[in-house]
Amino acid sequence: MTAVGALARPDRYPRSSRYDPVWLLDLDMGPNPLWMLEDLANDLDLRPGMQVLDLGSGKGATSVFLAREYGVQVVAADWWIAPDEAARVFADAGVSAQVTAVRAEAHNLPFAKGGFDAIVSIDAFEYFGTSDWYLPYLVGFLKPGGQLGMATPGMTREIRELGGVPAHLKELFGWEPIAWHTPEWWRFQWEVTELVTVTSARLQEDGWRDWLLWTRALAEHAGDATGREPDRQAVIDLLTADAGELLGLTLVTAKKR
Repeated sequence: MTAVGALARPDRYPRSSRYDPVWLLDLDMGPNPLWMLEDLANDLDLRPGMQVLDLGSGKGATSVFLAREYGVQVVAADWWIAPDEAARVFADAGVSAQVTAVRAEAHNLPFAKGGFDAIVSIDAFEYFGTSDWYLPYLVGFLKPGGQLGMATPGMTREIRELGGVPAHLKELFGWEPIAWHTPEWWRFQWEVTELVTVTSARLQEDGWRDWLLWTRALAEHAGDATGREPDRQAVIDLLTADAGELLGLTLVTAKKR
């Protein structure tokens, strides 16, 4: 089986496996977002008609998935991707009636307070959600009892505990891993506010393997990645050598009190 073909895994991700892996790779902005979202959704209660904010929606794959698989109404909010670019993805996927694309910076969201039944964020929360005040700000956009779920690169040990960013991670990612936290860090960070009840906080089972499969597929699909930061082959080598010792994917869900 080719690396691209390996992105279909109906045994573990039956919903995601119905999507064309080439379509998904063409929308790449991080390791297989549908796998992360499908797994995360197992810890949420998403129902048809809910109003859902997809925060850091990128080029739109996760918003398409939310609309199709769970029948929710989605606001796809991203700072880097123009709304008209995302809207074309939604139109091609036949979900324009369910998904609205919005350009929004995560610290200055242009939405009414208490308007969403759920907020999800896939492979984006590490860029804006680690400050002490961010969760209290974000929870304000949820209805009482609303749900919050995020998936992000994670660590099995805190960088602080390690005494710094390990050299092999720093070489590829610079200081970025200081924002990749353990599930336990996220649980405390959210629950200490007393604004939410954390319903799950876990490292995705074999998440590092999913990350590796995705990077291999991306390298096969896109060809030579020389000059990209970080280089795909270097990421493949790092994940292979680390084998889940430090790196993984963290999934966290909570309900607003």
